[in-house]
Amino acid sequence: MSDRKYRQNGYQDSRDRGERRGPAPRRPPEPYDPRIPRDPRTPNMPGFRQVFRCSRCGTVDAPEVGLASRCAKCGTDLHTCANCAAFDPGALFECSEPVPARVSPKDAGNTCTFFSPRIQVERETGSTRPSGSSGARKAFDDLFKF
Repeated sequence: MSDRKYRQNGYQDSRDRGERRGPAPRRPPEPYDPRIPRDPRTPNMPGFRQVFRCSRCGTVDAPEVGLASRCAKCGTDLHTCANCAAFDPGALFECSEPVPARVSPKDAGNTCTFFSPRIQVERETGSTRPSGSSGARKAFDDLFKF
């Protein structure tokens, strides 16, 4: 009779018999054939783009910002602390650059020499709109094509 209560094989049974199991032998890799589907297809992930947005209205503008540049939609100045890459509300004078004095207000135009436009990386999620009056009809018909 065994010293175990149940007759189930356990993980220590090989110790009792003095056997040692090594790693299982490896199988040789199968040759890859692209015609045989093995893995799920990778989804078509949208790409990324770098954009400069107005801090007040969020409109995408050109990243080349001059001293007199203004937003095309809301008309505010773009050469401001709020649109700068060095703008940090938690830093001294709210700027990560060594400025001698605080610039106020942060959304008004200034002549700071440390200014560089804040470029953001976004996903390209939108699709192009079809032009013309039949664009909506064409998009609807494209849903049911086989």
